[in-house]
This record gives sequence, C-alpha cells and structure tokens, in this order.
Amino acid sequence: MAKQVIMVVMGLLAALALTACGQGTATGGTGTAGMNTTAMPAMTAMPGMSMTAMPAMTAMPGMSMSAVPSMTSNGPFDAQFIDSMTEHHRGAIAMAQQALKEGQHPEIKQLAQNIITSQQQELEQMANWRKQWYQTLAPTGGMAMAMGDMQLSTDTSKPFDQRFLTAMLAHHAAAVMMAKQAQTKAEHPEIKQLAGAIITAQAGEITQMQSWTKQWYGG
Repeated sequence: MAKQVIMVVMGLLAALALTACGQGTATGGTGTAGMNTTAMPAMTAMPGMSMTAMPAMTAMPGMSMSAVPSMTSNGPFDAQFIDSMTEHHRGAIAMAQQALKEGQHPEIKQLAQNIITSQQQELEQMANWRKQWYQTLAPTGGMAMAMGDMQLSTDTSKPFDQRFLTAMLAHHAAAVMMAKQAQTKAEHPEIKQLAGAIITAQAGEITQMQSWTKQWYGG
C-alpha cells in the first residue's frame, strides 16, 4: 500500500513536470514552468480509494482526493486560489495536530510541528490578502481541483505514522498542483511568490516522507 501511494504521488509530480515543459512558461521568480491542467493524463481506477470530482483522474488505492466545496468556480483566480489553499491548509494543520498527539516517530512529530507553524503563517497572510483585495467578494467555488486527503484513514490495522504519511503525501501533492497553476495564472506577485514557497517546501517534504515510508514500512 505504501509503495502504491508513493507511485501515485510520483506520477502526479511527473505529470506536472511534463505538462510544465510542454507549456514552457517561466513564472513567479521561482524558475518553475507553468502548468496546463487540461494536459494532465487520465489515471485509471484501482480499488480502495475514494476520489470525488477530480478532473481527468480516478481512484487509486489508499488515497482519497476530496474536491473543493463547489466545482463551480467564480471570481478572480487569485481569490479562488486563496479560498482553496485556505481550506487545504486547514486540513493539513488538523492532521498535523493529530500527529503531535498520536505520532510514534519523533520525525513525524517534528514534521507536524513544522507544518503547523509554516501553514498557520500562510493562512494569516492569505486572510490579510483576501480582506485587502476582495473585501466585498463572496466566497468563490475555489479552483475546482482535488484537495488530496483531508483526514487520516481510520484503518487502525495500520500504524498511525503510516496512515499520516499516506494522507500527507496525497495532501502535499495536491498543494503542489494548485501552486503550479497559480504560478501561471495569478495576477498578484504575492500569490506567485507564495506558490513558489509552497512548491519548494512541500516538494521537499514529499521527498522526506517517501524516504520514511520506504525505511519504516518497506514502501
């Protein structure tokens, strides 16, 4: 199961890289090419995974991909990004807070604390931008993209840390996808800068979590 999740995440990131190369647009001061979401290849279904309303992708084992509240996006792209990433960060913080209490490895607890600290700061930053730029704008439908896991599996036959890694790998992969799209489409340079920071931080954490999964659970 752990190996399958790693393959899913690596496949998502590979698809992003291939799409970015095809588009060939450098953005946001990060040197990362923009993402054309319409070019993402479809992924075929496998048992055991729930994925709701994710465009051009179907289920794979051990990973649930929850959609944003509404698939009808509206309003400026930057507002959609803020609304989606705000909800996404709240999900990560909730899972990380659970890991602080139940995590078995000190590495997991440290990662959880890092996620809480960094993403809480980003939440506050996005809230300020939302108020400053879109004070009168009603909540948008978000980016109409999958969120990745928003909570841990309740399958207690697996160790807590394994379930945390599985969920957070999917969660981080979705954040990288949203951030890459923001590097191409965002109007405000602040959003592009935030997107670059998210990609750098979470791609690094993906690599670390893949390593732990392989080391601890034979991924």
